[in-house]
Amino acid sequence: MSDKYRIVGPVYDFLSNLYSGKSIHHCKTAMLDVETIQPGTRILFAGVGHGRDAIRAAELGAEVTVVDLSETMLRKFSEAQQREAPQLSIRQLHSDIMKVDEFEQYDMVVANFFLNVFDEDTMVKVLEHLIKLGKPAGRIVVGDFCYPTGNILARTFKKTYWYLAVFFFWLLANNSFHKIYNYPEHMQRLGLQVRAKKHFKLLNMNCYWSILGQKPS
Repeated sequence: MSDKYRIVGPVYDFLSNLYSGKSIHHCKTAMLDVETIQPGTRILFAGVGHGRDAIRAAELGAEVTVVDLSETMLRKFSEAQQREAPQLSIRQLHSDIMKVDEFEQYDMVVANFFLNVFDEDTMVKVLEHLIKLGKPAGRIVVGDFCYPTGNILARTFKKTYWYLAVFFFWLLANNSFHKIYNYPEHMQRLGLQVRAKKHFKLLNMNCYWSILGQKPS
């Protein structure tokens, strides 16, 4: 299968830190703490990338499964785990997330900077699939670029900031080129209750957010 991240994958973390000043990293781990994760919590990470958020969850005692279609990204994740936490046992699936059929098996499903690779119609289908993987009352976490709000200068900056990133990944990884998604609206439309939002700043503007949704029990 084609690996769209063969070129950009090896430097994905470096580019994220360069572009966001660590805000992306903080966004990815925002909902992973002792209040949301206890030993034995089953968590799936969709599109894990280099996976330091998954390592964080495993360090807190979670039973972690990571899924990525990119062999390059899974290799970089394995290298990060061996370097930072070789004692942890983390299950890896080299697969299209839509082919993962472990429905209602996970206490939490995490999609950090993953849904933005798809056009809007496909994104909604993928999000719906991720929700099905969660148990009743399970939590769904989406971390990504924040929907633009504020005055016209702030909105213009956030849109420009987004389109630079999406153009780069469209060019090098053939990701979809699209507007910024309003994830809370999509999550609520698919039956989730939005329990929390955490924002992360760049130049004192909210440019990233992590959204915690919950399925009905």
